[in-house]
Order: sequence, then C-alpha cells, then structure tokens
Amino acid sequence: MTGYLTAETLAAYERWAPLYPPTAHNPLMRAEQEAMLEHWPRVAGRPALDLACGTGRYSRLLTETQAAPVVAMDFCMPMLRHAAACHRVCGSMMQLPFVDRAFDAVISGLAVGHAANVHAWMAEVARVLAAGGSLLYSDFHPEAARAGLPRSFKDAEDRTWVVPHSCHGLDSQTEAAAAANLTIEVVREIRVGIDLREEFPNSEAFYRRWHGLPIVLVVRARK
Repeated sequence: MTGYLTAETLAAYERWAPLYPPTAHNPLMRAEQEAMLEHWPRVAGRPALDLACGTGRYSRLLTETQAAPVVAMDFCMPMLRHAAACHRVCGSMMQLPFVDRAFDAVISGLAVGHAANVHAWMAEVARVLAAGGSLLYSDFHPEAARAGLPRSFKDAEDRTWVVPHSCHGLDSQTEAAAAANLTIEVVREIRVGIDLREEFPNSEAFYRRWHGLPIVLVVRARK
C-alpha cells in the first residue's frame, strides 16, 4: 500500500471514525490544543491546510480564526467525511496534491508519527508553504513512545485498538526542518502532571507513575 498510512493504520482509523468527534475530546487532546492555540500563526484571510485532518478539528479552528480558504486533507475517507466548513481532499501527506507555495499556513495535529520518513514529510510541507508561511504541528512525544505509552482507542464494542506510530526523535525532526529550509521558532513539550493535569478515570495512578514525562510535542516553524 502506498502513502503515509499502512493498511493496519488505515483500518484502525476507519474503525475509529464513527466515534471520533471533531473536537478535543479527551484530556490529552485538550492540553495539546491549548498549546497549539498559544502558538497559532496569523491566518486571517490567508490560505491554510489542515494536514491529516481526521474529522476536521483544526479545520474548524482555522475557519473560526478566519483563514480562507481552508483545505482539510486526510487519507482516511470515513474520517474526512466528518470535516465541515472547508474544502476536503483525500490524499497522502507524503505526496501532497497541491502546487508549490499554495498555503500560508499548514496545521497538523497528532499525525507526524504516521509519516514513514519525517524528512520527506517536512520537505513536502515546505514545498507547499509560501515564503514566510508557518507550519504548526503536534505529535505524541518520542519519549512517551519510548517509555511504552501506546496510542490507542476503544471501539463501539469497548475493544482496545492500538494505532501504529513511528517514533521520530526531536533531533530527527529538527534536522528534517533544517534540510527543508524551515526555521524552528517554538518547541513546546507537554508534560504529565505539569501541563496535562485534568482528572479522568484512574488519573491519580497515571499521574503518579508518569509525572514529568513529556507526552506531546508542539513545534512551530517558518519558511
């Protein structure tokens, strides 16, 4: 199978799609989104891409912050069908179906770990960014992955599914940005029990075990 998703990953997202709302629907996503919005680029009146959009969480926020036009792109059609108030494109984030310099902003939430090659991913993003444009992305922190925390969800039958995820270290991401002629402006780490503090079932044990572990990485870069 070509593209940035393996068949196993695509099958997981197809199963997840009916239960996946276009909002930050758990404590980790709410902490991630808060950090993303703190570093949100200027998008009013500018073309923007929600890359690997899922059900369109960041497409909605781009629309609310008056980006125009807003394009939402994802490889999983059942996810993409939920994205609203934007132009929808089904495709691979490793081969973006857009002309060079098409966007002033690219936003990508919790998706870089699905790229087989972070250098190729970064090069494609840089290609479609206009001069002076911004890339803002988040991902599960490589240290959390190395610690053994999986990316998982429960389906409608309460069965747990683990989504395959590549661990791209921060050094690799930094090198990829430099190779793509992107200048990193912000690196933000969301840490368990410090930035992520919201209560949830069994959260006390979770926070005690993983206190201080960086669980989400937020990066902003400029072309």
